[in-house]
Amino acid sequence: MKFFAPIVALAAVVLSVVASPIELEERQVSAPPNFNITSIGVLGTGCPAGSAYYVLSADRTAVTVTFSNFYASAGPGIAIPENRKACQLTLGVHVPGGYTFGIATVDYRGFYQLDNKVTAAQSAKYYFQGQLAQATARSDLKGPIAGKDYLWRDKFDIFSSVRCPCGAKTVLNIRSDLQVNNQANRQGSGYIATDSIDTKLAQVF
Repeated sequence: MKFFAPIVALAAVVLSVVASPIELEERQVSAPPNFNITSIGVLGTGCPAGSAYYVLSADRTAVTVTFSNFYASAGPGIAIPENRKACQLTLGVHVPGGYTFGIATVDYRGFYQLDNKVTAAQSAKYYFQGQLAQATARSDLKGPIAGKDYLWRDKFDIFSSVRCPCGAKTVLNIRSDLQVNNQANRQGSGYIATDSIDTKLAQVF
C-alpha cells in the first residue's frame, strides 16, 4: 500500500421514498451548516511521527491524508516486527442537531509485490467513538505477483452500517492493518504498502 492516505470528503445524499416508481432528477446537496472536521490524528507503527501529512479543505469538510512509511514486508533478513504494520486515523467531526452522518465509502490505494507462496493482507475496522457498532473489511493476496498497484473500495449501507448520533461532536476511527507472511516459503519475500485512504461520509437523515 502506499503511504498515501485517504481523502475524507463529506457529501450529503438525498433519500426519497415514493409509492410507485417515478423518474427522479438527481440533485447535489451540500452538507448542513457547521458540519465540519474539527481534528485529525494518526497513530500506529505504520504512521510514526513526521510520516503522515494532510490537507484540509477550506470549508473543513474534506481532508487528504498522505503517508510515507505505511508498509509491511517479510523475507530473509527482515525483522519480524516489519511483517505487520498498523495505522489508526481519527477524525473529530461536529454534526449539527437534526442530522446524522455515516460512512459511505473508503478507498485504499497502494502497491504490493509477493514471491511464490508469500501472502499479504490488508484489513480495516471502522467505528465512531462511544458506539458499539463496528464495520470490518479485508483483502487477502497470494504470490507470485511481480508487482501491482491496487485500489480497493469499502462500501457501506448507510442505513445499517456505522454511523454517528444526531447533533453530536464525535470521533470517527479508521484502523488499517497490513500484514505479510512468508511461512510457506522462507526464502521468499513480500511487500505491501498503502499510499492513500479516501473516506466519504454521507447524510443518513
